[in-house]
Amino acid sequence: MMVKKFAKKLLLVFGAMIILALGSMAHAQIIPLKDAPAGQPTPTPTPPAKPDDQTTQGPQKKEKRGSWILAPIPIFSPAVGAGIIPVVAYIFKINEGDKKSPPSTLAFVGGITNNGSRFGALAGRLYFNENKYETAFAIVKVKIFLDFYGIGRLPAQDPPFVNLRTQGDVYFGEFLRNMGKDIFVGARYQYRKLNFGIEGDRPKGGFDIPKLDLRSTSAALGVKVKRDKRDSTFYPTTGSLFETKADFFDQSLGSNRQYQTYSVAYNGFRSFNEKRVLAYRAMGCSANQDVPFYDLCLFGFSNDLRGYTAGEFQNRRMFAMQAELRQTLKGRFGMVVFGGVGGVARRWNEFRMSNLLPAAGAGLRFTLDKKNKINYRVDWAIGREGSTLVIGVGEAF
Repeated sequence: MMVKKFAKKLLLVFGAMIILALGSMAHAQIIPLKDAPAGQPTPTPTPPAKPDDQTTQGPQKKEKRGSWILAPIPIFSPAVGAGIIPVVAYIFKINEGDKKSPPSTLAFVGGITNNGSRFGALAGRLYFNENKYETAFAIVKVKIFLDFYGIGRLPAQDPPFVNLRTQGDVYFGEFLRNMGKDIFVGARYQYRKLNFGIEGDRPKGGFDIPKLDLRSTSAALGVKVKRDKRDSTFYPTTGSLFETKADFFDQSLGSNRQYQTYSVAYNGFRSFNEKRVLAYRAMGCSANQDVPFYDLCLFGFSNDLRGYTAGEFQNRRMFAMQAELRQTLKGRFGMVVFGGVGGVARRWNEFRMSNLLPAAGAGLRFTLDKKNKINYRVDWAIGREGSTLVIGVGEAF
């Protein structure tokens, strides 16, 4: 299988990054000499060390305000082909004296694959004013060729797929305020202008793009509520995160269609010791009214269920549950094992045990930033319809 052959190459790339690990610096401690008691011979004094010892150590370096993350991410997907995704991120505090706000992040992500897919994104999540406010934004330009199996595919079926072309721009913004007791409430806005097409001949029974969506504009105002009790936004070891979002797309805002999307998710974290953490997640998604095919709930674009590629399973309703055991090893290394189950259906009462989508796998971790515990991750997952190799920066959830 091509995915398994390519996985060996990806692991070699991951191994090469390990030799870039930096050593730590030691600091000497200076102990002053006390005066001798009266009436006793004065010992021969040792020449005192200069207060700052500038002649031997030079001026002390100022602590860096932030950390840079540079990571090339190889990609090999049956859906979008093989290529490379460079990630450049800066982790920092907006106000160095702010002791409550988590570190903020600014990032640029680009990508290109051998099937002609390419994209670029500038994104950020900023915390400020003693964790009173939080804002996020994203600007994305994309051209992706994706194997799309249509809507409502069931497991064990092998329906025809089309090579779907998606091209356009996406803009997103969010602003939240801390209402107390770790609860944040705020507004969201998103605007997308996308063109769709099918490359090559459409097979008999394959998905056909509605004319209204060939050139599609969607815009929405939304609301988000979250309760964040995690001890870290990058590598939580205790606490929990609850999030619920609702986005309302309307023709008065410029959308072609009127519809709504809703999601709810809960992440929990339990630490057994300083090196072992159990993380677990449950989520649900619903898309209502005249929702277009590209805004359905689906597996593959996020990490809600690793083991499935984007374009395989999507519908109006979705749920997923998963757990992951994270183990820190010697030095910068770590490993995880994970498993979960999920499903998609048109209505909530149409889920069946025979159509559930299980997944399980294991992964390696290499710490890129020790201060914030930000990991480079490689996850191999097996699902009901095959397997995937997922490479990224940061934990899956």
